[in-house]
Amino acid sequence: MKLPLYQVDAFASNPFEGNPAAVVPLNTWLEDDLLQKIAEENNLSETAFFVQHEESFQLRWFTPMEEVDLCGHATLAAAHVLFRHLGYAKAQVCFLTRSGSLYVRRTPQGYAMDFPATEIDVIEAPEVLLKGLGNCKPREVRAGFDYVVVLENEAAVKALVPDFSAWHSLDKRGVVVTAKGDKVDFVSRCFFPKLRVNEDPVTGSAHCELAPFWASFLDKTKLIGKQLSARTGTVVCNVKEDKVILSGQAIDYLKGEISV
Repeated sequence: MKLPLYQVDAFASNPFEGNPAAVVPLNTWLEDDLLQKIAEENNLSETAFFVQHEESFQLRWFTPMEEVDLCGHATLAAAHVLFRHLGYAKAQVCFLTRSGSLYVRRTPQGYAMDFPATEIDVIEAPEVLLKGLGNCKPREVRAGFDYVVVLENEAAVKALVPDFSAWHSLDKRGVVVTAKGDKVDFVSRCFFPKLRVNEDPVTGSAHCELAPFWASFLDKTKLIGKQLSARTGTVVCNVKEDKVILSGQAIDYLKGEISV
């Protein structure tokens, strides 16, 4: 069987920036085991698969390790493939996902994604989480679907060298480290060793947790977040009640065909 495959740099304005995602359009769903094997073979943080369903598209995301409930950059990449390569003519596309209906629209600046906002609550940090932080002392620790560690400043976020082995047993998806930015509203780094993604380059879904927190802290609803991975990436966030509009660009890297 031959399948098309696209690799797209999401939340990027130039190649080799942002977060690369593989996108595999399907006519019908394959067995879950095969979807997982394709994602493992691609060895990117996410591979997105979609199948058209009436006027919408069913969308699923797989890391090399397992299927996940929400992924921002691979959703942006999937929308880019539909709009740019597959002739999708409407201004907005609806994806049916494990996290509900997600909408992506074209804008003059790229793409805007309508995602659910996630509130993060202050918690007492588990010992294993603190162990992974080493000598880095958090200002506070919160939790949503990730642990969110708030540090004193941008320099502390840049300097962090986690002990990933300590975080394999965490009960959350991963660890997001954040601080107020020097030149942008906030900065972050995102770590998911349980999913075989030690550090994710740019994580849209994490901004569903970060944007409401920083919107409240900074008393503003439109924010610019920068993820301080080696590739870096910028996510524009607009917080609207229980939604976060995540905006960014996407750049093609390759188009190919896989044999399965």
